[in-house]
Amino acid sequence: MDNTKHRFFAPCPRGLEQVLEQELRGLGIAVANAAAGGVKFEAPWSTMYWVNLWTHIASRVLWEVGHRPYRTEEDVYRAAYELAWPDWFAAQRTIKVKVSAHRCPLPSLDFVTLRIKDAICDKFVAAGGKRPMVDTSRPDIRIDAFLDAHSVTLYLDTSGEPLFKRGHRLATVEAPLRENLAAGLLRLAGWTPDDVLMDPMCGTGTIPLEAAMMARHIAPGLARSFAFECLGIHDAVRWAQLRETARLKQRKNGEFAIYASDHDPAAVKTAQRLFQGAGVAIDIRLRQRDVLTLEAPASKGILMINPPYGVRMGRTEDLASFYPRLGDWLKRGFAGWRAYILTADPRLRDTIGLSPSRRIPLYNGALECRLYEFKIVQGSARRSLRHDTDG
Repeated sequence: MDNTKHRFFAPCPRGLEQVLEQELRGLGIAVANAAAGGVKFEAPWSTMYWVNLWTHIASRVLWEVGHRPYRTEEDVYRAAYELAWPDWFAAQRTIKVKVSAHRCPLPSLDFVTLRIKDAICDKFVAAGGKRPMVDTSRPDIRIDAFLDAHSVTLYLDTSGEPLFKRGHRLATVEAPLRENLAAGLLRLAGWTPDDVLMDPMCGTGTIPLEAAMMARHIAPGLARSFAFECLGIHDAVRWAQLRETARLKQRKNGEFAIYASDHDPAAVKTAQRLFQGAGVAIDIRLRQRDVLTLEAPASKGILMINPPYGVRMGRTEDLASFYPRLGDWLKRGFAGWRAYILTADPRLRDTIGLSPSRRIPLYNGALECRLYEFKIVQGSARRSLRHDTDG
């Protein structure tokens, strides 16, 4: 078995870098360091398979194939041309180049993207092959480049489709909350399968699904394919072994207290189909109910709430009156619980009538949010001492 260490970068939703680092260390990766927007790690090739298969938090796993200083676009071209692209994938594969930058002095990232694409294609031609075709929608191979003020780093994307696409959701249904962010919320809350979990505004079910998959030890990537399967250095035998190992790790039996509900009957039906497709419907107690009519199913537990803030639903006037009622509902019926509310609406903090014990900045895609933690005690109307993680 080849134990050569490779460099990888796993991007994740901003705000979850430390959570992802902890997850990777839990997967057996000793050299893992959080950075802006993700985690850098070093590991053998087969470990990359394991991370793609098991990570709940990462958005992708990028394999670093080149790192060079640059001053001009031609320097970037040469940095890309020097790499052994024909050794890694066949010319018949379609490609897409994506460039991002921070403090890059070059005037046009579009031109940089074009030069990297030219360098890759020219390398194939020089090696006696034909040029790969570009496919910007569903490419076989994605090449990522990141430029800072002085250096360019080139990556091959081993994941393909973003890792929050677990393979269970219908293609026509897009969740307002991405799966890896939902998993991150559960980790930030310290939820374990022994805890009671309640999502009273579950929408199409992303948070309870992630919880059930964690409880069942179902690998998030088990139902999907990956870009590394298109690479010439792919070890199909080792990959099959790891997939089988993941299947054997699944828990066949168990009773988990995961409660989910939503007032929208269409959302509840979609969630039910999602849970059934993932094989966890038996683990989630799903029903159609209005949030403010629900009662606590246990004396203590964790509430995870992602309310339909105005950016998502366009009901800003309704939300202004909803937040105080939500706070009253929590104080009245959920003493002993911890409530976590993810919102992009700054009015929630000032109108819910509770003081957060934590306030964590996160991003849902490009949307800046806050995750508030409220410890509900008898007489929670009293303002408690607040500790803010973002100052």
